[in-house]
Amino acid sequence: MAATKERKKVAQLLAKEKEVQKKWESVHIFEENAPAGGNKHQTPKYFATFPYPYMNGRLHLGHTFTLSKCEFAVGYQRMRGKKCLFPMGFHCTGMPIKACADKLKRELEEFGFPPNFPVEEVGEATGPKELTADDITKDKSKGKKSKVLAKAGSSKYQWNIMKSLGLHDDEIATFANTDCWLRYFPPHAITDLKSMGVKVDWRRSFITTDVNPYYDSFVRWQFLRLRDANKVQFGKRYTIFSPKDDQPCMDHDRASGEGVGPQEYTLIKLRVLKPYPAKLKSLEADARPVFLVAATLRPETMYGQTNCYLHPDIKYSAFYAGGAKEGEIFIATTRSARNMSYQGFSAEDGKVKAVSGLETVMGHELLGAALSAPLSHYDKVYALPMLTIKDDKGTGVVTSVPSDAPDDYAALMDLKRKKPLREKYGITDEMVLPFEPVPIIDIADYGNLAAVFMCEKLKIQSQNEKDKLEEAKKEVYLKGFYEGVMLVGECKGQKTADAKKIIQERMIAKGEACKYVEPEKKVISRSGDECVVALCDQWYLNYGDPEWKKEAHKALERLNTYSEDVKHNFESTIEWLHEYACSRSYGLGTKLPWDPKYLIESLSDSTIYNSYYTVAHLLQAGSLDGHKPGPLGIKAEEMTPETWDYVFCNAAYDKKTMPAPKEKLDQLRNEFSYWYPIDMRASGKDLIQNHLTYLLFNHVAVWKNDPSKWPVSLRANGHLLLNNEKMAKQTGNFLTLADGVEKFSADGMRLALADAGDAVEDANFVEAMADAGVLRLYNFLEWVGEMLELKEKGAFRSGEPTTFNDRVFINEMNKAIGETAKYYELTLFKEAIRTGFYEFQIYRDKYRELCGGNTGMNEQLVMRFIETQALLLAPVCPHIAEQTWELLKKPRMIMEERWPEAAPVDELLLQEAAFLENSVREFRARLKNLLTPKGKKATPAEPPTHGIIYAAKEFPSWQGEVLRTLQKIYKENNNSLGDNKEIAVKLGAVPALKSVLKKTMPFVQMVKEQLTLRGSSALNLSSSFDEKAVLSENIDYIRSTLELDDVEVRYTDQAGVDAKIKEDCCPGSPFITFQVERGVAIQFVNTDACNGLFDFSINVFPGDTVPSIVRRLRRTIKGVKSNSKVTLWRYNDPVGGPRKITSIKSPREHNTVIADSATLDVDVDKKTVSLKENGHSLDLGEFIVYAVE
Repeated sequence: MAATKERKKVAQLLAKEKEVQKKWESVHIFEENAPAGGNKHQTPKYFATFPYPYMNGRLHLGHTFTLSKCEFAVGYQRMRGKKCLFPMGFHCTGMPIKACADKLKRELEEFGFPPNFPVEEVGEATGPKELTADDITKDKSKGKKSKVLAKAGSSKYQWNIMKSLGLHDDEIATFANTDCWLRYFPPHAITDLKSMGVKVDWRRSFITTDVNPYYDSFVRWQFLRLRDANKVQFGKRYTIFSPKDDQPCMDHDRASGEGVGPQEYTLIKLRVLKPYPAKLKSLEADARPVFLVAATLRPETMYGQTNCYLHPDIKYSAFYAGGAKEGEIFIATTRSARNMSYQGFSAEDGKVKAVSGLETVMGHELLGAALSAPLSHYDKVYALPMLTIKDDKGTGVVTSVPSDAPDDYAALMDLKRKKPLREKYGITDEMVLPFEPVPIIDIADYGNLAAVFMCEKLKIQSQNEKDKLEEAKKEVYLKGFYEGVMLVGECKGQKTADAKKIIQERMIAKGEACKYVEPEKKVISRSGDECVVALCDQWYLNYGDPEWKKEAHKALERLNTYSEDVKHNFESTIEWLHEYACSRSYGLGTKLPWDPKYLIESLSDSTIYNSYYTVAHLLQAGSLDGHKPGPLGIKAEEMTPETWDYVFCNAAYDKKTMPAPKEKLDQLRNEFSYWYPIDMRASGKDLIQNHLTYLLFNHVAVWKNDPSKWPVSLRANGHLLLNNEKMAKQTGNFLTLADGVEKFSADGMRLALADAGDAVEDANFVEAMADAGVLRLYNFLEWVGEMLELKEKGAFRSGEPTTFNDRVFINEMNKAIGETAKYYELTLFKEAIRTGFYEFQIYRDKYRELCGGNTGMNEQLVMRFIETQALLLAPVCPHIAEQTWELLKKPRMIMEERWPEAAPVDELLLQEAAFLENSVREFRARLKNLLTPKGKKATPAEPPTHGIIYAAKEFPSWQGEVLRTLQKIYKENNNSLGDNKEIAVKLGAVPALKSVLKKTMPFVQMVKEQLTLRGSSALNLSSSFDEKAVLSENIDYIRSTLELDDVEVRYTDQAGVDAKIKEDCCPGSPFITFQVERGVAIQFVNTDACNGLFDFSINVFPGDTVPSIVRRLRRTIKGVKSNSKVTLWRYNDPVGGPRKITSIKSPREHNTVIADSATLDVDVDKKTVSLKENGHSLDLGEFIVYAVE
């Protein structure tokens, strides 16, 4: 029932959101053009972009999270008076769409239509792939292809994957044509994004590839200019290769291993020391060095090598390496030797030349060999047995780093603990026992021997405990690679992720290692051949060029990365980045202008395309694929390379090479000149090591002499978890953008996205929080409606807002406006909604409580709160904000409004408000403690009727001495109190504190806490404001919240105050005592007919006035509005009057009103209440009439 009710609320929000979106669309609210002669200083602008999503599926919450950073920033910057541009394109370049389309063709050919798959395979899914430790350490710059593949799901058949998207068989068949993908998914993406209410200028949208002749022309121009600048070169790159077919084996050529790419290792050269093992004796006369070569993903850990591992029963081979000179001898598996032969290790490409007689060497024949391990702490290490090594990955040789590799540590400990194991393989004690793990990397919470820590934590006793070891490896590798800090070597103090490439390059340069590449997994070609990785001719971007790197560093210096960690990541990426292949033979995209048999790959046609957004609406508006000219009527063929030079690079106009009229090109140039550069590019952190760094390189290449066109800021965010777990279709923990909107409404989803997190660490979208957010937004709208009804009825307190609570509320709103603006500027949206929504609502609730309910609030402030709340929330929840604006009957849409003005924050008033809040909290706690029975048989204490609050003007003398000492320490320590031990020593030296030393440190701790909250004012010897005045001004609230009949405020320096109270009371911490006073019970009756008001017995105390009795009466009568007038009436005949029948027409004909100024005489002993008037005393009897108007 509750779920249905909540669903109705979401449905109502969704319906309203659609209305708001139609309203925006009808006036083209988010369409922005550059002003004529666009002067960005006169008309400031803000240009934000998000990496255009790949179009082989629907957008999911991960996409949405990243693009929300642009969306929120644009929403805020609009309110700051800037012209804001947020365009959105759609990426179709690359292999995945083509591969999927071709797969569908093959499935149709093989299984018919609709396909009749083998029974055991129908709907087969492999389930979620378990992340292995090796996956964690793979080079993320190579991960684009596998990431894109992952989007397709886990089914073996593409047909079933398409069915999972809700497509029917007839529809699926059309996707065998790649054009269908380009027509189907981009419009769905637009629909989904519109349902979210994004502030996108849809006129500027487009798709990539040569299907779009305008974008195709743009990319060709970019690459021609890169080649002119000598940035594009021809050479060899690592490619999956079929030796049998003697050509690269692309996805469509594979029988298995689709989507598998090359995986780079560092080949560590462990030199075999003489005397060689018996099996290698024939090599002692050979001058060439002999190496066991170990493939590792973590070269930065080589400082911790203690030994090398071989599997006793694996077949190895000794073969000549070192290229044409064959100057070295390597020992590894024959499978890895075959791979190496295609990577320049052999004298003849593709031919492994084994050492005669050593074509096969069993692992056990090499055990005990002495080795020299580069970078190792030990001069000599030994080859030892490990029984878990496999021969289908790497080289079969494993270098051992037991400090940071749980497998290595477990195997080493097996050998240390088990002498029979050593003896079995001929391993002597000196080859094992002296070797201990070496601390090389420090990881928070894991120490400097992470593998040892995890093995002990999981109680791993043997190298055969595979499951436990895999768990340990995942945890250690993940933390070590991303959070570890180097303790040794030339990269000491650097993050391990940053050190990896640097150390690899240095080792290669010194001849201690080589680069080695093999397929990530086994790949079988359609010819039945197991593929290798080969160095093949290829066009590449020479990111290793030192001059180009220097320019990229210049761009980085100017760049706002929002995080030092992100900046460091960029710096290290620029350093290690080398040649990057920019062309492919298979897929979709733009053909290389000078070598059309190659396509420009997907990470290369997407580096400066933000510039294309600035002109797209004039070239191809209304057609995503550019099949018809846009408003300027310029044809795609008229966009020559020289024309693009004119538009983007300020080239001189030349009619011969620029077919389009100059005045039209001037419009394009004006748009570009105004909008560029990008002010913010938001992206996932995984793209720092590829796309985002390529973006920097390409901008400095194309606009080498114009840094004003280089990006202003690049913002990276973490991945988005869903309910604290990784999103994955296979596990069902997955949410598309469309589902998110349907489930939580657009603004409910947007609020949860803002609340998910802003840092580079992974963020978390919690569905329970999203549900709560929907309820908050819905309730806010309902509350606004209620407040407007109350306003219409004149129910609020009118007049200028002048009370203490009014002033505090105004001040808190001003504070929130400033803080929220600061967080929006910093793109810290989680903080922005904290101060601009959650805490802002708390300010309202607190104000309402202090005012005694809705109608006690000031009308002006209620309206100001509603307006300000809508404005503060507008960047994140624009639909709710727009609906609020409509309810307020504002003449303009909120999307056209400016950020609210705020007066300077009164810090003293904030202190006074905090003092009141903290004091009342303390009073409540003291009252609760008083009323709580102290034992099992104890009876509850009688509720007090009165209270006395004591406020201190200054601290007790000993506390004053402590504060004076702390002031000196604070000044001497450059505004810091330092360590408690030092403070205790200095306080102990103060003679006046000798007798109270035990009390000093608890007091110091309290002062320290206040110092954090209030700054140096916490060390003042007296309060910065009149505490008694603040408490007195809010006495009605204090009296009401503590449910007391009366409260008095006194200073502790008044006569007769108890010494204990003086001791317990200090500035900032008032003290309250409670009393039970005797009174006279009077029956208060209401004589008005049919008004729902009852009679009550209320005590009247000595010293009471008419206003104090009315206050007590209001507290007793529930439902009386604060703006209602309550009057008291006495019986003219106090004895007989109450017995008379009341007239409906004249209910108070036997009564006389009691003036507010009247004096009451309460005699508790005689139990009488008298009214003194004109020198006479009138007995009021036992009854008083009250009236509510």
